[in-house]
Amino acid sequence: MQYRRFGKTNLFLSIFSLGTMRYLTTPKNAYDTINATISHGINHLETARGYGQSEEFLGRAFAAGLPVPRSQLYITTKIPPTEDADTMNRYIDESLARLNVCYIDCLGIHGINTWEHLELIKNPNGCMQAVWKAIDDGRVKHIGFSTHAPLEVILATINTDFFEFVNLHYYYFFQRNAPAVELAYQKEMGVFIISPSDKGGRLYTPPPTLVKLCHPFSPLEINYRFLLSDSRITTLSVGAGNPDELIKPLQTSDSIHPLTEEEKRVFHTLADYSYQALGNSQCSQCYKCLPCPENINIPEILRLRNLTISYNMKNYGEYRYGMLENSGHWFPGMKGNRCTECGDCLPRCPENLDIPSLLQDTHTRLQGKPGRRLWG
Repeated sequence: MQYRRFGKTNLFLSIFSLGTMRYLTTPKNAYDTINATISHGINHLETARGYGQSEEFLGRAFAAGLPVPRSQLYITTKIPPTEDADTMNRYIDESLARLNVCYIDCLGIHGINTWEHLELIKNPNGCMQAVWKAIDDGRVKHIGFSTHAPLEVILATINTDFFEFVNLHYYYFFQRNAPAVELAYQKEMGVFIISPSDKGGRLYTPPPTLVKLCHPFSPLEINYRFLLSDSRITTLSVGAGNPDELIKPLQTSDSIHPLTEEEKRVFHTLADYSYQALGNSQCSQCYKCLPCPENINIPEILRLRNLTISYNMKNYGEYRYGMLENSGHWFPGMKGNRCTECGDCLPRCPENLDIPSLLQDTHTRLQGKPGRRLWG
């Protein structure tokens, strides 16, 4: 296991972190997963107020005893922005009680996803007053935020200079947030990547086309290497549901060197194959088509179309497309069949794509079953 400095927190975190949303089948499974995680050298455990009984299960594991003392583990929990300081103060105390600890190493404001959320944390009499107080009295050591927001909201939140770290989406198959990674690095913030195996493409069950294109590496491995070769990134979340699910991710736990020539060749192959498969229907993800009068998430829908046609990532496409209209501000926007063919987006597209037709095509391919977030 390799370790990196988590920005200005000056904590040295393992390059993989245990995300605890999925270990919730039983307290024993949670304990076994945490225990195995620590035995593999992971020293950072991430949970959230909104992850069901995750905090409580982690607290039970502390009470039962773990292979290393509390002082050698770093705990992040996440609490959503609140309207007032009193509510945030109460939430912090409740998390401490459930976790069975006297301090939280890293508190993340969970889901600064909209401009309204940003205003909540900028309110001088709002929830951040409770956070600053918790830092002053030692209940919280470091403060950051997690986000599923549009890039512009993420950049504005980083530029408040309130935070020491950020949890965000950034993967080989989703590079929109590259400017946020760079800005966070410039501001010496820790960068924590959310769910690269799942949100990054469901790469634990890759389609044969993608497996062939990534050879001699697995798609999971090549995505991890894309991230771990970037020294600006501190740690990647592994949402293991049980100890066995740690095995494949941790095969790359010492692979933080620059990309090899063979790895670069794979990335060139992926890009070339996508270009050939999509031709003049490929969306470059410039986001100039927004805003849409019908609030259709055009770039994300066309990204899923790109991946489905290029690499046969239909399973992932259906999974993500099904979350539209079912996940609120965590994954906003309407589906492609909501297009009224108003034409507003057409003159803004530098590729001159027939966006209404592509939206309908994507809907036909991916409509599947509605999805939802695992936890509210």
